[in-house]
Amino acid sequence: MEKVDCIIVGGGLAGLSAAYGLASEGLEVMVVERGDYSGAKNVTGGRLYLSPIRDIYPELWESAPFERPVTRELVTLMGDGASTTLELASDCFATAPYQSYTVLRARLDQWLADQVMEKGGMVITKNRVDEILVEGSKVIGIRAGADDIGADVTIIAEGVLGLLSSKVGLREEPLARDHALGYKEILELPSSVIQDRWHLNEGEGAAHLFMGEVTKGMMGGGFLYTNKDSISLGIVVGMSAMRERKEKIESHTLLDAFKELPQIRPLVEGGTLVEYSAHAIPEGGIAKVPKLFGDGYLMVGDAAGLALNALLTVRGMDFAIASGFYAARAVADAKSRGDCSAAGLAQYEQSLRSSFVLKDLETAKDIPHIMENPRLFTHYPQAVSGLLEKLYTIGPHPSQKLSSTVIGGVRKDFMNARTLKELYAMRKI
Repeated sequence: MEKVDCIIVGGGLAGLSAAYGLASEGLEVMVVERGDYSGAKNVTGGRLYLSPIRDIYPELWESAPFERPVTRELVTLMGDGASTTLELASDCFATAPYQSYTVLRARLDQWLADQVMEKGGMVITKNRVDEILVEGSKVIGIRAGADDIGADVTIIAEGVLGLLSSKVGLREEPLARDHALGYKEILELPSSVIQDRWHLNEGEGAAHLFMGEVTKGMMGGGFLYTNKDSISLGIVVGMSAMRERKEKIESHTLLDAFKELPQIRPLVEGGTLVEYSAHAIPEGGIAKVPKLFGDGYLMVGDAAGLALNALLTVRGMDFAIASGFYAARAVADAKSRGDCSAAGLAQYEQSLRSSFVLKDLETAKDIPHIMENPRLFTHYPQAVSGLLEKLYTIGPHPSQKLSSTVIGGVRKDFMNARTLKELYAMRKI
């Protein structure tokens, strides 16, 4: 059968990052993507942390089609009938080189695919990989339709559910408890309106996270990112939380309800819907990262579970690009030595363990367990907003001392055995 140096299953950021590195080394690399174009089926909230990967392919980032650097951070805790927003505007975020940017994947992924092809790599779209070919314990290539294509190394970048790799035993079957569902709309708004609504200087952007009532108390949250002339608005909810909920609700309706909240309506007013998407999201943390390499194959990006929800930050794209970069280095080295066995590819995992990718996942290893506690999305957002509501309320009767109100609220909602136990557990994060 036809054979190339490396086949990459999936044309997202992880797969394209690997392809760019391999093509730059002069290796024959083929990316097979089932979407109409790279980025057509890739969904993310829309924020790329650039600081961790600035030294990875540095020639790319000056011309990459980013939307806005994030200079303003907002977090809203939503209770029943009240919400509290913490807003941070910092000079260190508003000064180049910027820490992070909002992105539109359809634009960014297509651009990166073009860079791969300029280096001589092949990006084949509208082609679905039906099977990963295995001979004994060695991955030898793929089957796409009627075509079998061989490769010295197959890089598996198929995405979060890993249906192809789990089918041939390279990773476990996906479990609902380790995943969430994300729904997102892109709403067009004039640039000037975006800057006015989020108090931004020209060209600057904002990232806004929401937790609590937005997911009806289930594990998850909402997000809003400002682009050049649009906003990305979405909601994420745990699959198990949806399944176990006594009062059944269609998960996709949460986004519609989110848009109708009084805190959100003014932000989306006048927006024109131009894109709607939904996607599964890995939430299992480092405990659910599969074996990353074997005879003739490597796992990268979401297929390898390389994503991190750290409550205040949500990351995945920087992990994807980094994993693709280290995969390309491992394959190029293995090819130069003529050893594409598991032993020859082992440096890939070693590189990830020495990098921020697995180190950050290890640091956050306890977060998935902490997030299983529903009170994180019910009691605490309500308690914070309820206490502040009391502090700002002027009633018909004489007011208490501020200290008495604060002490009473803290004692009621935070100084009981259950809450102290939970707060003690949160020290791990």
